[in-house]
Amino acid sequence: MKFFVIFSIVTILVLVSIFALINKSQITPSPTSTSTLTPLAEEKINFTASFTVITDNITRSFKAEKYHNLSDDVYITVDDPTLIHVKKAGITWDDFFKTLPMKLTKDCLTTGDGEDLCNDKGTLKFYLNNTETPDLLGKPIKESDKILIEFISS
Repeated sequence: MKFFVIFSIVTILVLVSIFALINKSQITPSPTSTSTLTPLAEEKINFTASFTVITDNITRSFKAEKYHNLSDDVYITVDDPTLIHVKKAGITWDDFFKTLPMKLTKDCLTTGDGEDLCNDKGTLKFYLNNTETPDLLGKPIKESDKILIEFISS
């Protein structure tokens, strides 16, 4: 009987040890394994693109302070307010324009001075790298992109 109790205790300890080792090896990756997990932090980048807004043959100025450095992710500065500084991956043109004190949709441009320039009063067009691109606002900004937003009154 004494032998049976000792044998049972040793067997239980061995089984518990094996179980613990198996669970530990499943949870803790080995030092030589490579992780496929993506980092939680968003990817930081640093590039520029440019934009121009022309309404009825007048190039709009973004030199006023109210347009500058309004976001950490995408912004323009006083040095060259046509140059967009992009600091976060995946920023769209819509994301950029939403940082500015103006409103832009596919059908309407509301300027920083509150002037509404909409398709019912003329034609609003979007160009990306010299190609008309009606869905421009949903596109991500890419390095060296150049856009033109043009409104011509009827």
